[in-house]
Amino acid sequence: MKTGAKMRSAVCSTEVMVIRAGNGDSVLRCGGVPMLAPDEAVEAVGVPEAGFDAGSVMGKRYVDTESGVEVLCVKPGAGSISADDRPLTLLVPKALPSSD
Repeated sequence: MKTGAKMRSAVCSTEVMVIRAGNGDSVLRCGGVPMLAPDEAVEAVGVPEAGFDAGSVMGKRYVDTESGVEVLCVKPGAGSISADDRPLTLLVPKALPSSD
């Protein structure tokens, strides 16, 4: 996994762009199944596994603090994004200070 790489889910329509690859030891998953490169063929399309089926939201960043992986969701889907078996956390933007 490299910074700037695009990956897609094998079980739903989710697509992400890698913002930070982290330590490189983690496997990026969606719906509990390892994600694929955009040009990889899908042999069997299934459904997200239970516990990894909360979905992903387009335009949101997800982060794993343990491995340092950060991704941007560019296409939403039914599967949740995870690094190995750890679900990624939705990154909340920082509030800007008031200009008053």
